[in-house]
Amino acid sequence: MPIEIRPMRTARRLRLRFDEATGTLKLTCPARTSRRAALAWALDQSDWIEAQLERAAPAEPFVDGAWIPIEGVNRRLHWSAAHSRTPALVDGELRCGGPQDGVSRRIERFLKALALARMSDDVAEFAAKADVPVRSVAIGDAASRWGSCSSDGRIRLSWRLIFAPPNVRRYVVAHEVAHLKHMNHGPDFKAFEARLFGPGVAEAKAGLRRLGPRLRRIGRRR
Repeated sequence: MPIEIRPMRTARRLRLRFDEATGTLKLTCPARTSRRAALAWALDQSDWIEAQLERAAPAEPFVDGAWIPIEGVNRRLHWSAAHSRTPALVDGELRCGGPQDGVSRRIERFLKALALARMSDDVAEFAAKADVPVRSVAIGDAASRWGSCSSDGRIRLSWRLIFAPPNVRRYVVAHEVAHLKHMNHGPDFKAFEARLFGPGVAEAKAGLRRLGPRLRRIGRRR
């Protein structure tokens, strides 16, 4: 995303603003601040930037005819009174029947169950490889994180990762399982995470950062 740096003699601190009209980040800083320091500060605000993008872009509700990615593959949502009430993936479509006013709720329930099943398998695979015990796996919808874990082996993951390509989803799972060995982000953790996930860590992280704002919009009504 373009960043416009605006040094000002009257500025007393760094300030970041998102201009929706131009899709530009405007960074105001004291006149003597170096560009490198200003940009480094701006990059540390990634959670705030993603929140602004999420609010600026339109929601993508689960409605008949919409296209959504499921495990990174675009699927058309198709409602018909002739379909089963229980959603099902058929011939490249996610089909759902029953009363139309409950379609969104039934599709979300189906996708959450699919996400829990996929990520439970991922956790089991990486936990066995890491030789660490996992007490439980749960899904949630945290606004600012894709996963978390506790020292007693409880892992919680965003169900929205079911929209991402498998390598992105599995990276998040590997990241949380790696925390069961190292509850920090130091050099030992990063080295262990890379061994656990295997080749492609940088690509998966970049994919998550690129896709993240949209993953948070899918299924929302506003």
